[in-house]
Amino acid sequence: MSTPLVVMKFGGSSVAGAERIKRVARRIARERTAGSNLVVIVSAMGDTTDELLALAAAITDDPDPRELDVLLATGEHQSATLVSMALHSLGVAAISLTGPQAGITTDGTYGKARIAGIDPRRVNAELAAGKVVIVAGFQGMSTKGVAELEATATASDVHAAEITTLGRGGSDTTAVALAAQLRADRCQIFTDVKGIYTADPRIAPDARQLSVIGYEEMMELAHQGAQVMQVRAVELGWVNGVTIEVLSSFEDAPGTLIKEDALVEQRNKVRGLAHDRNVAKITLVGVPDRPGVANHVFGPLADAGVIVDMIVQNVGHGGSTDISFTIPRVELAKAKRLLDPLVRELGFVDMTTDSSVAKVSIVGAGIQNAPGYAARMFGTLAEAGINIEMISTSEIRITTIIAEDRVEEAVRALHAAFSLEQPEAVEAAAAG
Repeated sequence: MSTPLVVMKFGGSSVAGAERIKRVARRIARERTAGSNLVVIVSAMGDTTDELLALAAAITDDPDPRELDVLLATGEHQSATLVSMALHSLGVAAISLTGPQAGITTDGTYGKARIAGIDPRRVNAELAAGKVVIVAGFQGMSTKGVAELEATATASDVHAAEITTLGRGGSDTTAVALAAQLRADRCQIFTDVKGIYTADPRIAPDARQLSVIGYEEMMELAHQGAQVMQVRAVELGWVNGVTIEVLSSFEDAPGTLIKEDALVEQRNKVRGLAHDRNVAKITLVGVPDRPGVANHVFGPLADAGVIVDMIVQNVGHGGSTDISFTIPRVELAKAKRLLDPLVRELGFVDMTTDSSVAKVSIVGAGIQNAPGYAARMFGTLAEAGINIEMISTSEIRITTIIAEDRVEEAVRALHAAFSLEQPEAVEAAAAG
C-alpha cells in the first residue's frame, strides 16, 4: 500500500508571526506522524506583500515590473524557510524550496503570470529522502526550467530565466497545480475561516458553512468577490479533477469540499452570495454608433491588462449611444489615461467615472432555469430602497452594481430573502 501524498497550503494569516508558524509546524508534524508524505505551500507572513508593495511605492510610483516581482517573491521565501526551521526544531526532516527550485515555470508575465508547467523531479527526490517539502507559493520562473539552464547555460537562456509572481491568491494556484502534477491524494487549503460560507459571516452573522460546493459555483463566487479561494486555483482543480478542501488553520473542524457535486440538482438553486468593493464604473456618453468603435475602446484596455467586467450599451439614438462598463477600482487611473485621448479622437460627448459602487451577486447552479430568482433579487433590493445601476447574468449567477455604502445592507437582505441560513434539503435528509 503506497504512502498517501497530501498537499497542504497555509495562507498569510496562518503564518503571521512566530507563534502561528510554530502552530502550523505542529499541525504538519501531526500529519507527518500519521504517515503521509507532505508538500506544504506557504504564503507570505501576514501583510508582508502589502508592506513590500508600500515600500516599493515609497521608492517610486512606477516600479519596474521585473524588480517588483523579485521583491514580492521574497515574502514567501521567508515563510518557507521559517516553517522549515520550525519543523527541524520538532525533529521533522524538512526542506524549503522556492517556486523555481520546485520546478514551477510560468509564461513570463510579471505580476500575473500563469503556470506553464511543473517539473516535479526535485520535489519527488526530496519526498523520497523522507523530507517534508515546503514550497514558497505565488511564484515561478519564466521560460526555462532549472535543469535546462544547467544543461545549456547560454547567455540568452540565463536572461530568459526570470522570477515571476502569479498575482493575488497565487499560492492557492501553486497548491492546486502541484497537487495535480504530483497526483496528490488530498489538497487542503488552510485559512482563517472554517470553509466556504453562504455569505461573508462578518456581514451576515447567520451565514451558513457549506459542506460541499461545485467547482463552477465556487469559481463564480470567487470571481464575484468571495476571497476564500482564488479563481484560477478553482479552475485548475476543476480541469484536473483535484478535490480541494478548505479548512481553518486555527481549529480542528470539518471544512468545505470543492468538487464535482452529484447532488447539485437537489440542492437550493442559490448556494451563496458574493460582494466586491474593488469596482469602478466608467460611462462613455455620446459614443458614435458605428462599427469598430467598441474595439477602439476596449482594445487598448486589454493591451494594458485592464480587466473589463460588466458591459452595458444602450440602444443608439441619433447616431450615438452610451456605453457603461466596470473595471477593478485599482485600475481606474490607468483606464482614464488610456481613454482620455479616445474621447477627443473618436468624438465622444463625455466620459464619467464612479468609484463609489460595488458588486453584489447571487450564485447557484440552474438559477437561470428556475423562474422567479431574478425577480426576488430585484424586489428585495427595491424593498430595501437600494438602486440597481447595472445588471449582468450567467447561467448560474445574477450580479448587480449598487452604491458601495449599501453593500452590507444588500447582502443581509438577500441572505434572508433566499433563506440561506436554513440547511439544504439534502443536508437535512443526511442529518436525519
